[in-house]
Amino acid sequence: MAIHWSAPWFAGVAEAGRAVQAAQAQGLPLPEALNRHAPGPLRAVSQSALPDGQAYEAFIAATASVPTRENLHDLFNGLIWHRFPDSKRQLNRLQAQAIAADGVGAVRGPLRDAITLFDENAALLRAPEPLWRALRARDWAELFVAQRGAWACARLLPFGHALLEKLAQPYKSITAHVFALPVPESLGDDLAAWDAWLATQLDAARLRAKPFTPLPVLGVPGWWDGNADPAFYADAAVFRPPRAA
Repeated sequence: MAIHWSAPWFAGVAEAGRAVQAAQAQGLPLPEALNRHAPGPLRAVSQSALPDGQAYEAFIAATASVPTRENLHDLFNGLIWHRFPDSKRQLNRLQAQAIAADGVGAVRGPLRDAITLFDENAALLRAPEPLWRALRARDWAELFVAQRGAWACARLLPFGHALLEKLAQPYKSITAHVFALPVPESLGDDLAAWDAWLATQLDAARLRAKPFTPLPVLGVPGWWDGNADPAFYADAAVFRPPRAA
């Protein structure tokens, strides 16, 4: 599948993504392409290396290897391992600890559910406080229309690999779970610093509380041509009002 790496939501992974896809086009399997062109702290291996019955997260923690299938989902997972190595290792550490303590079980439980949600669909936001206030209030008109100019000083960065996979074929209702802690302004656009900061914020107590706020990402100014018209945000099926108390 052709991926439009120039899209703003791919900015954090585009360079490595192009290199990995070029290597795949030359015949390299995805795990080898990732290891060569987007190396992370752990080695990507074929999905066949995961023994039947062993939990994926426990295998990663035990072997320092990430089972990888030949699909977009795992391509983006590998790219996030490359871009956010410390944070991905922390999420895996928490998953493995929970599995060791409680077993796999029929359901993940609140902590593992929250970790999985973060891993699959989270986004990080560095933004001025007026944007954060509007986002927390789900005041879409304020966030995207009245405060539109403030987005020039903001950056939204997808972290979840399932979120990136959806954005490979974008549609209006794609919604990220924005991590409720603002990325410090002092970090600027240094994504290695973002990773180091994020890894220190990911702990079991915080994640159990599900510290997320929803954001329909194609509402971000500059991310979608249609959102230049304020009427774009009148779609209440996508830009949902806050729940009644």
